[in-house]
Amino acid sequence: MEKPLCSSQPTASLGFGASSVGNIAPLQRGRTRRIEGVLSKYTNLIQGWQNRYFVLDPDVGQLQYFVSEQGRSQKPRGSLPLIGASVTASDEVPHMFIVSSANGELFKLRAVDATEQQLWMTQLQACTRRHSDSSAKGSSGRTRSFSLLPHLPPSSSPASQRHLPHHGPQSNIVTITHHKSPAAARRAKNQYPERILEVKEVMNQAEGQQKSLVESIESLPTRGSLSCLDQDLLLLKATSAATLSCLGECLNILQQSAGHNHGPPSDNVPVWTVSKSPSGERLRNGGAVTRTSTEPSPSLRKKNLLQNTEDGVEVISPEEEVMDSDDNTEEDLGVLDDQRSVILHLLSQLKLGMDLTRVVLPTFILEKRSLLEMYANFMAHPDLFLSISAGSTPEERMVRFVEYYMTAFHEGRKGVIAKKPYNPVLGETFHCSWEVPQDRVHPLRTETNPRTNQEATGVGSDSYRVRFVAEQVSHHPPVSGFYCECADRGMCVNTHIWTKSKFMGMSVGVSMVGEGVLYLRDHGEEYVFTFPSAYARSILTVPWVELGGKVTISCAKTGYSANVTFHTKPFYGGKLHRVSAEVKQNSSGTVVCKAQGEWNGTLEFIYSSGETKVIDTNKLPIIRKMIRPVKKQGRTESRRLWQHVTAALKEGNVDLATEHKRVLEEDQRSDERQRAANNMPWKPKYFNKEGDGWVYRNPLWKTHRRKEDEC
Repeated sequence: MEKPLCSSQPTASLGFGASSVGNIAPLQRGRTRRIEGVLSKYTNLIQGWQNRYFVLDPDVGQLQYFVSEQGRSQKPRGSLPLIGASVTASDEVPHMFIVSSANGELFKLRAVDATEQQLWMTQLQACTRRHSDSSAKGSSGRTRSFSLLPHLPPSSSPASQRHLPHHGPQSNIVTITHHKSPAAARRAKNQYPERILEVKEVMNQAEGQQKSLVESIESLPTRGSLSCLDQDLLLLKATSAATLSCLGECLNILQQSAGHNHGPPSDNVPVWTVSKSPSGERLRNGGAVTRTSTEPSPSLRKKNLLQNTEDGVEVISPEEEVMDSDDNTEEDLGVLDDQRSVILHLLSQLKLGMDLTRVVLPTFILEKRSLLEMYANFMAHPDLFLSISAGSTPEERMVRFVEYYMTAFHEGRKGVIAKKPYNPVLGETFHCSWEVPQDRVHPLRTETNPRTNQEATGVGSDSYRVRFVAEQVSHHPPVSGFYCECADRGMCVNTHIWTKSKFMGMSVGVSMVGEGVLYLRDHGEEYVFTFPSAYARSILTVPWVELGGKVTISCAKTGYSANVTFHTKPFYGGKLHRVSAEVKQNSSGTVVCKAQGEWNGTLEFIYSSGETKVIDTNKLPIIRKMIRPVKKQGRTESRRLWQHVTAALKEGNVDLATEHKRVLEEDQRSDERQRAANNMPWKPKYFNKEGDGWVYRNPLWKTHRRKEDEC
């Protein structure tokens, strides 16, 4: 028998769909109630629904959750800001509702019954309205200036409230500082050291002056001896914004080191422009993008797989493929005056945090391959990939996966030149394969799996064939799906990636939102993994690329997981392209492997046995991919589709490349208009949409399950 809805004591977790509401504060007139208790939260495809302890704090305006009620004294496992959030019911499963924040993050939640679902939704919506209305009132009647600084409770001291002189029609330049009551000011001064407050006040003034500078430049005429398009003025605008951003990050570091980072104050409005996308604002400072749980539930995924019986996908004959002769080398981006002028003009139109997905970038920064082919180049070491399944224990298989993962990026991201691959058009595909000599795949240490050993001999062949297919399944947002399979080894990888670009001052950040799943048929294991972010630095001088962020790899069946961290270079000192990793057994917490080094250099692995191994990625043998000649490729295959752009870039004819690129983009827009007029939605050729993810039509695990059902 369930406990009463509004019990005075917390209810215990009762399993899936446990009674959610524990403590409910008395309802005060005009206020949202504080409620807390257990809700089921959808985590990911593997773990599904898990009970978590949620707390709705109306004063802070956040929905927080903890692993359990006993963990409330620790840091929350996660939280959502409710300013500008939406709370909606969902019919995906009974009593489910979704809380979506303004920065694109969302929680999929489930209550025990309709009554508790309505209670949570009502209180969440009330809290959202309250804080959103307060934000609107606080910003009405004045010009908002979004801050470049991290969250700090503003001071009410005269220095922080000082206004700048008048500069034209929009002269009321207002910084993000808000006037607070004397009591609030006293609390702020007690919470933060006086010196940090002084620094923040100075930076507030600098921010206002930079805003005034930008407005003064933009008010100049476009022609004449001194115009708003003057190169020096454009450079001044871009560098001043980037400098303030860097100073803001420095202040954030000081704040954290002083131990005063207690989260955003309850009466603050957001001070950083946010995008309604899963990537949010965490691209700054090399942070990883937290992947939101947008995969369908396991039951829905199984239903979709059973319904999908189409096998009508193109099979590329190995006889048609030849060894790829393209070395994918790229020349440096020069610093020619005309190119710098174009970049400066582009930068002058951008704002910090701006989404670059729909921004047309100049052709001379393009590298001569499609993004789909770049994903294929991550498979340049298929022998290491196939060796994963040869691991004799779950620990060894996870370690081998981490070894492969950490060595994959140096060839996919050829060199560190900051050039951008072609944006794939909707429906674009890329096919290739690799022939891997059997003696390059390490055998099992113990002969305990006769089925695996039998298949390891191949089918009358001296090599394994690894097949790869990629497709651009969505244009807005830009989502790519790719699938890689070796049937002889019983392995496949299914991946979907949404590339999300943001302008960051003197850098461009690209987050790869999505996940991949490695399936090992003979072990019945699935490894779920994510991806790092990429950053193009020094875009006004000699651009270079680095990776940053935290990546997770997990196998629910074996209980092994790994955390891989790509470290961005500090502002002062430090090494480039550093990466570190740790593999552990979740139940015991035992670390079985550690690794560190450079993802495009030398990597050192230390195992639990005490053994060590050093891998130099630059000395690893590359197995070239096999691909059909352009004349034999389909009309939508990458190399045939972009052949004229590529040829013009190789000749150094940027104008001709730009024209060919424009024709391709216009054809895509024309096709999109025609589909809209005929009410015909786009249907990918090789991938099916499942929830917010994409799955290959005929994956290896589906074929395996079908054969088991027939038996």
